[in-house]
Amino acid sequence: MRSLAGLGKSSSHCTSFKTCDTGAGIKSWIKLVLKQDLAFEHIKVIFPTAPAQPYTPMMSEMSHVWFDRYKISMDCPENLESVDSMCQTLTNLIDEETKSGIPKNRILLGGFSMGGAMAMHLAYRCHRDVAGVFALSSFLNKDSIVYKELKEVKYTLPELFQCQGDADTLVLPKWGEETSKVLKSLGVTTTFHGFPDMYHELSLAELQKLRAWILKKLPMETALTQER
Repeated sequence: MRSLAGLGKSSSHCTSFKTCDTGAGIKSWIKLVLKQDLAFEHIKVIFPTAPAQPYTPMMSEMSHVWFDRYKISMDCPENLESVDSMCQTLTNLIDEETKSGIPKNRILLGGFSMGGAMAMHLAYRCHRDVAGVFALSSFLNKDSIVYKELKEVKYTLPELFQCQGDADTLVLPKWGEETSKVLKSLGVTTTFHGFPDMYHELSLAELQKLRAWILKKLPMETALTQER
């Protein structure tokens, strides 16, 4: 029986060096940057693909995105109908894994760009008993419902691991920093890593830190030995 880490990407948040793609695409991207797969003997890693749907910031062009936004900015309302629909879809995926024998406290949720935002909604609103959350080049809107719902929570929340490029022009560094600051004020233990000269992309140093954090949260010595 393995632990579980999820990693998702929104294909609409792509830079010039990387074409828009799917879960399989980010898996290949990680392998290119890390020089190996993000794989572990005792952890099952899932790379889900966001569904194709109209994406407002791209003139409603069909794109693989986790949810629709009115615009790419902190200063706008969230499209909660879109976000909540995807929370239910991904909850079904989590339920499949827990039914197969993976405990919720052995599951990490996370992703790149919109995938990280989706993971924060999922963990801090619907699955507060998971082991942790990672968000790479991600942010929550200024008046996010995540913040509103966490104001009512009084128990321990999943730890958050964040990474952000200091040169990112799509998801501004201050957006990620503000997300970390607000979540910390609401009781989340947060770790924020900034990377000089990194744009809206993945880097080797970032993925090495992420890998180390995953192993810290889901260590080999406490993993169950029975494989699925």
